[in-house]
Amino acid sequence: MTIKIDEIDKKVGLNIRLERVKRGISQETLADMAGLARSTMGIIERGEQSPSLQTIAKVANAFQIDMYKLFLFEE
Repeated sequence: MTIKIDEIDKKVGLNIRLERVKRGISQETLADMAGLARSTMGIIERGEQSPSLQTIAKVANAFQIDMYKLFLFEE
């Protein structure tokens, strides 16, 4: 599978949003769990900013999942 570089941020953000909604938690709660600002979480979920690997690790830890799962993209 080939992925367009400019789509990665949006896909990671979508995966974070889907996982958050699946768990029934608010954006603010996830931000608190990950040690991030709520506004930052919103920017990441909308794919407006490229999150650092450290930030993705914080989110994955908050979800208690392996980080790579946030990079699994469906076609």
